[in-house]
Amino acid sequence: MSAAPDSTPIEARLSAFDVSMVVFSLVVGIGIFRTPAIVARGAGDTPVFYAAWITAGLISLIGALTFAEIGSRYPRAGGYYRVVADCYGATPAFMLNWAQTLMQGAGAAAVAFIGADFLVPVVLPTHWQTPKASFAVALGTMLALLALNYRGIKPGAHAQNALSGLKILMIVGLAVTAIALAPHATAGAGVAPASPLALRLSAALIPCFYAYGGYQLTMNLGADLKNAKSRFPRAIAGGMLVVIALYLLLNIGYQRALGIGGIARSDLAAAALARATFGPGGETLISVAVFLSAAGFVNATILQMPRSYYAMAEDGVLPRAFLRVNPRTQIQDAGLAFFAATMLVPAFMLGSFEKLLDYIIFTDTLTIAAVASTLFVLRRRRTGEGGYRMRGYPLLPVLYIASLLAVAARAFSVDPRIGLAGFAILLTGWPLFLLGRRAFAVRPTMNR
Repeated sequence: MSAAPDSTPIEARLSAFDVSMVVFSLVVGIGIFRTPAIVARGAGDTPVFYAAWITAGLISLIGALTFAEIGSRYPRAGGYYRVVADCYGATPAFMLNWAQTLMQGAGAAAVAFIGADFLVPVVLPTHWQTPKASFAVALGTMLALLALNYRGIKPGAHAQNALSGLKILMIVGLAVTAIALAPHATAGAGVAPASPLALRLSAALIPCFYAYGGYQLTMNLGADLKNAKSRFPRAIAGGMLVVIALYLLLNIGYQRALGIGGIARSDLAAAALARATFGPGGETLISVAVFLSAAGFVNATILQMPRSYYAMAEDGVLPRAFLRVNPRTQIQDAGLAFFAATMLVPAFMLGSFEKLLDYIIFTDTLTIAAVASTLFVLRRRRTGEGGYRMRGYPLLPVLYIASLLAVAARAFSVDPRIGLAGFAILLTGWPLFLLGRRAFAVRPTMNR
């Protein structure tokens, strides 16, 4: 497809390390600090607790390798949308990306608010610790990161690397210190299993998949990565291996210090672990860690989402303004402003974390499964031959997609209303696509 008249080429300025840090922060947002309690309550005992984290980690690694090959074969701006459009058509691609766009904006806002909730008690006097203060901190965080990314993609990437590095140091420091110093939980403190093993494992897998999710969206930075064909697989696989290792290390710390029952009773297990390890002052440390983790996730989302709008504008379903890239900063002004709206507008409409989790998991797993399936089309067409080829094809991608669909079905069974809402949002993308195509499509010029 030829570029639209108003389009501006995107110059590759990111290194494999930059993209690995984006992978890390897209995955490690708030989940590892908030979901262990939900996993423990669903698992019911220690073996199932570990089995859920390990199973979800291995399946997510298979998913990372699947997307590494897709990204290597298809290194495009907004590749997460573009590959579906080229393989299955622009209509389903727009519908999937429409649902993904709303979910990512609302999810980033939710993470910013959770981070603010933990920072406010340690930086403000007691009489100032109000919901308005949390709102102000969350809003300030989002606006500051938007302003930083507006300066250019490299300043945004530098901030991402710093936040990711601090996050890694804090997680490793907390986990290793807890394993070495924290008193062990009393034996037998657990959660009484009330369901069959298969149901407990499936219930525990839902929050685990949420905690591991996000790596697939780095496909949107395909055009920004230098030598993407060779470096993209290393970036996404390397980032996920770091995530899995850190998650297992931190969960060992949780279980040894708190026991499965203590994890289940602690909505913020990391805070409880810090108190058990360092005493009351530990809560301050972990509150700062959660805030930095939240900021890293929000920044990573701001960094990659506008590239998806670029691809949609190339197909003529968004205004051509989304194709304009500042040649100096490599920033899409219209794309950044639109994502800011999707992040700030839903801020007042968010419900509980658990409700948000069920919606995200149901919608996200269906979308990821659809995008992952494009690997079969790309291989059949021999698109991008000469790049990375994952081992275990086609068995491993099939196993990955089947696992995603099973998790989506389980999430739907937990709360069908949220599943139906996800379907409704997906279906509203169809009339919006038709309207956008009619209003914004680029008409080819006549040859004279």
